[in-house]
Amino acid sequence: MRPTVRVVLAEDGVLLREGLAGLLGRFGFEVVAAVGDAEALLAAAAEHEPDLVVTDIRMPPGFSDEGLRAAVELRRARPGLAVVALSQYVELSYAAELLDSRDGVRVGYLLKDRVVDVEDFVSALRRVVEGGTVVDPTVVRQLLRRSRDPLSRLSAREREVLALIAEGHSNSAITRILHISDATVGKHVGNILAKLDLPLTDDKHRRVLAVLTYLRGTA
Repeated sequence: MRPTVRVVLAEDGVLLREGLAGLLGRFGFEVVAAVGDAEALLAAAAEHEPDLVVTDIRMPPGFSDEGLRAAVELRRARPGLAVVALSQYVELSYAAELLDSRDGVRVGYLLKDRVVDVEDFVSALRRVVEGGTVVDPTVVRQLLRRSRDPLSRLSAREREVLALIAEGHSNSAITRILHISDATVGKHVGNILAKLDLPLTDDKHRRVLAVLTYLRGTA
């Protein structure tokens, strides 16, 4: 049985906030607070010390990047806190800034449209809580179209594999999606890490660094 994940939810739209709270509750998350602005988010996170924060990026009073700033501040104070930011539109600079915080561990950037696919959304949240990095596929596609060095070193297939890593997929999931063998995926991942000149740390951390390199190279 999965342990209960305690969540602080921040969304200024009342209907969406209540809908998300109900959705998370049905899938075994415990929403300990649901708030409507960044100041309340900071206060709720300090009071409840949640495992996960799910926050809109644009929130009152300015509706610019208040939610993002709060998320970065929370991760600075609690490096192990999982944070998933929700955005109405693709905003690459915001995605890069959030994913840069604390080396991108336990962080996600998703478009609100993703919530429609409930199982996929919940799966993404759990991957983040478990230490993963998840970037919305729509964001990944835009990054691919804008890519520059160091990504130019990668082959077309390696870029495809890196895109799937950025979306939070494991090697076994990539095997199923691309219909190739485990050994082939492993070879592609190894080539990606080598071509991006990533330091020799544990494989999980290097995958996160690869995603960050991906974002920095395309911003």
